[in-house]
Amino acid sequence: MQPDTLLKQVSFIKEIDKIKYIQRKTKLFNSDRPENDAEHSWHLAMMTIVLAEHADTPIDVLKVLKMVLIHDIVEIDAGDTFIYDTQKSHTNTDSERMAAQRIFGLLPKEQADELIAIWEEFEMGATNEAKFAKSMDRFEPLLQNTSNNGGTWKEFDVDYKDVYEKKKVIQAGSTSLWNYAENLLNESVDKGILKKTKN
Repeated sequence: MQPDTLLKQVSFIKEIDKIKYIQRKTKLFNSDRPENDAEHSWHLAMMTIVLAEHADTPIDVLKVLKMVLIHDIVEIDAGDTFIYDTQKSHTNTDSERMAAQRIFGLLPKEQADELIAIWEEFEMGATNEAKFAKSMDRFEPLLQNTSNNGGTWKEFDVDYKDVYEKKKVIQAGSTSLWNYAENLLNESVDKGILKKTKN
C-alpha cells in the first residue's frame, strides 16, 4: 500500500460528510422535516437490499448499492436541483461531472476511477444495475409524497402528467414496482393529493 493511500481515503471520507447538509425538497415519511442527501442515499441502499428480487433482470446488488450510495455525492459541489423545477434542468451533467472528478479524485486513482465509472454508469441509465438504481431513486420520493398528503406535489403545484413522466423510469428497472407505483399515483389523484389537469 502506498503511504498516502490512507490519507487520501480519509480526506475523501471527511469531504463526503458535507452530503449530510444538502437538503432535499422531499420530506421524511409522515413528517415536515426535509430529507437530506445522506438519508436519501441510505434509504435507497436499504430499499435495494429489500427489493432486489423485483428487478426484471438479474442484477449485481453490490454495484447497485454503490450507485445509490454515491449518486448524489456530486451535489456537494453542484447542489440539488428539484426534479420538478421548471427553471433549471434536473440533469445538470456538466457541473456534476466536474464535481465527480474533484470529489472522487480525492481518492487513490484506482478507487477514484472505479467510483467515477460507477457514477457515470448510473447517469447513463443503460445497464440493468443503473436501471434498477434509478427505479429506487424515483420510487422513494413517491412513497414519501403519498405519506405526506401530497408533499412536494402539492407544495409546488405539480401535475399528475409531470409526476407520471418522471416516475415511469421505475418501469425500466422493475415492472412490478412500476405497477405498484402507477396504482399509487392513480390513488393519489382519487384522494385529491395529486392534481390532474393536463391531458
